[in-house]
Amino acid sequence: MNPLLSRLAGYMQETANAQREVALRSGRPVYDFGIGDPREPTPGFIRKALRDGVPEVSQYPSIAGAPALRTAIAGYLQRRFALSLDPDTEILPCAGAKEALFHLPLCAVSPDRPLCWYPDPAYPVYERAILFAGATPRTYPLRAARQFLPDLDAIPAADLRRTSLWFDCYPHNPTGAGAPREHHEKLARLAKEHGFLVACDEPYVDLYVHEPPHSALQISRRRLIAIHSLSKRSGMTGYRSGFIAGDPEVMRWLREARANFGVASQAFVQQAAIAAWSDDTHVEQRRRVFAEKREVLLAHLRKLGLEVGGEGAFYLWVRVPRGETSEGYAARLAARNILVVPGTQFGAEGEGFIRLAMVPTVADCRAAVEAWPA
Repeated sequence: MNPLLSRLAGYMQETANAQREVALRSGRPVYDFGIGDPREPTPGFIRKALRDGVPEVSQYPSIAGAPALRTAIAGYLQRRFALSLDPDTEILPCAGAKEALFHLPLCAVSPDRPLCWYPDPAYPVYERAILFAGATPRTYPLRAARQFLPDLDAIPAADLRRTSLWFDCYPHNPTGAGAPREHHEKLARLAKEHGFLVACDEPYVDLYVHEPPHSALQISRRRLIAIHSLSKRSGMTGYRSGFIAGDPEVMRWLREARANFGVASQAFVQQAAIAAWSDDTHVEQRRRVFAEKREVLLAHLRKLGLEVGGEGAFYLWVRVPRGETSEGYAARLAARNILVVPGTQFGAEGEGFIRLAMVPTVADCRAAVEAWPA
């Protein structure tokens, strides 16, 4: 067995599932704000496209995906960001963002440039992908004092010259923070100057609160790729469908490398994805639902005097009460069957915070507020 397996803590999703099972056995209502798996039904037209797409004969899907899917993705990028990407050379479907992120260091890391950077706090897959690829992880801190943006000037040039890959995520999981265009402009300049690849994880870019966030692809496509997902945008977490887009030279090598992993969504999932990327109305409806949940929770958190560090990306990043720890406050909420993720699950910089995912229904959010300890 890979000795790395025994060194890694239990994966966050499995830990949260175990906590949920304990809560369910209590027989009392459970308010699960843990893993970001929304309860709203997948829109009916997407489910119909999936059913209609099941063929009589099942065959291997191509790594490049159906041309109609790449065209639908290009159409989405044009409508949403006014981007014109070539469906044949700059877009590649993937089986969900997590899969694409995990396999990326296996493709992108050069032995003479072993460093890979990821944020702290962060989605755990970045670090684990780097470790399983045998590369060297480095973190850059995201703190409230800087609006959860990295200090790019603090990274030594000598380290950047030894860097293969930089993971970026805005709107950010777990803090919900957004990034100005200036952040991606500077990051793109550093990537060009020092020769590393920037991977912008953008699965929450359509779940905004106020102004629509930009995509890093609007800043640059040289030495930069973006990864998108239908999981939260379209309520398709179980479908496992997304895309990678950007630098055509990088995409050429990724297409070649990913054939070795055998990862491509089934043909019927691709049909559902075509329907989802081709429609924006259902996304507007989902944004309204998430906004209502957010307002219910924000009103209560502010009433308790709790500071919320970020409000985007489908999450609330909440500073715990004075004198309490992330783990301690999460345990106190769990005693009321209110399940959240301690900030420390996302890295050392997460101490002092908990994360709430906008998962329960609006009615359950209101009920959770009533059950919330003072």
